[in-house]
Amino acid sequence: MERYASALEESADGTRQQERHYQLLSALQSLVKELPSSFQQRLSYTTLSDLALALLDGTVFEIVQGLLEIQHLTEKSLYNQRLRLQNEHRVLRQALRQKHLEAQQSCRPHNLPVLQAAQQRELEAMEHRIREEQQAMDRKIILELDRKVADQQSTLEKAGVAGFYVTTNPQELTLQMNLLELIRKLQQRGCQSGKTAL
Repeated sequence: MERYASALEESADGTRQQERHYQLLSALQSLVKELPSSFQQRLSYTTLSDLALALLDGTVFEIVQGLLEIQHLTEKSLYNQRLRLQNEHRVLRQALRQKHLEAQQSCRPHNLPVLQAAQQRELEAMEHRIREEQQAMDRKIILELDRKVADQQSTLEKAGVAGFYVTTNPQELTLQMNLLELIRKLQQRGCQSGKTAL
């Protein structure tokens, strides 16, 4: 008798899973219609069905939320690093202007053109160094963000989310961004729990 009750419960769970899969798939198909037609064509029924399967237990929603939080923290940290560098550069410029002004005030008039030429060279050298430091910082930020994207792709691929794998192809990246947007919209609709409110 217990074996029969267990089999009946498993059958009911399977039916609930199928219903949930159908609800998620239906919601995904509805959301896909909001995407540009070029991306709609690339999202086959099979891809959407596989995505719905991956979303069934809610784990992928948690993973996406965690990745989003990590991304926001990373972006904030990189933004603050760049701001600090810009502030350091502003302080350097102010200090150099002050130094030049003091030197000009104590300079004899006949030496002023020579001093101003030297100061102009010093200013140009500093501006060159600042530009190089800013470019280096920007390259560092881009590399860090690229690493984060690859980490996210790898994590979602390992979680079995359809359409995700490590790539730098702009079209594939845009497709993955659209898939993430679909997942986020489902999450906002409250589809991550077993009790779907589509």
